[in-house]
Amino acid sequence: MTSVTEISVRAADGRDATLGDYAGKVLLVVNVASKCGLTPQYDALQKLYEQYRGKGFEVLGFPANDFAGQEPGTDEEIQAFCSTEFGVEFPVFSKISVAGPAKHPLYQELTRAAPITISKPGTDMRAQLRGYGMEPNPEPEVLWNFEKFLVGRDGAVVGRFSPDMAPDDPILLGAIDKALGSDAHAS
Repeated sequence: MTSVTEISVRAADGRDATLGDYAGKVLLVVNVASKCGLTPQYDALQKLYEQYRGKGFEVLGFPANDFAGQEPGTDEEIQAFCSTEFGVEFPVFSKISVAGPAKHPLYQELTRAAPITISKPGTDMRAQLRGYGMEPNPEPEVLWNFEKFLVGRDGAVVGRFSPDMAPDDPILLGAIDKALGSDAHAS
C-alpha cells in the first residue's frame, strides 16, 4: 500500500512534487473545475484555507476535466482563473484525471483508502445528477467535481466528502478540527 504522501504529482508550473511536501499537515484534497455549478466553492475553500492554514492545514486543488468537460483550460488558464475570479492562494496543481481508466495514482489511492463518501444528511447527489440526465460514476469512483478527501497529519485518508458538501459545512469543519487534534474551528 502506498501512502498518498509518496505519490508524485505535478505543480501547475511543471515542477515535480508530492503531498509529502506538506508532511505533518492536515490536507483537504479537492478535484476542482472552473465551469461547474459548484465552482463557487473556490471562494469557500479559500476562506477555509485562510481560517486554518496557521494551524497546520492545507487545501490542495487538482483540476480535472472528467465531468461534462467542465475544466477545459490549460494549467496557465486555470491558475489565472483561480487567482482573478476567487483570489485563490492555496496550491492548485496541474490538471489530472480523477476517474476512469486514466485516473491519476493519487486518486487511485484516495478512492481505495476511502471508498465511501460522507454526504450531508437528507441529500443525494447521485439522484440529483440523474435528475439532470447524467449517469453518475459507480462507487468508489469520484462522483463529480469538488469531492473532498481529508488526509491526516500522518498521511492517512480520514474522510471523504460529497461534492455538494460546502467547505464550511459543520460536518466537514468538525472532521477538520478532529484531524487537527484541537478545537481549531473555535479560534
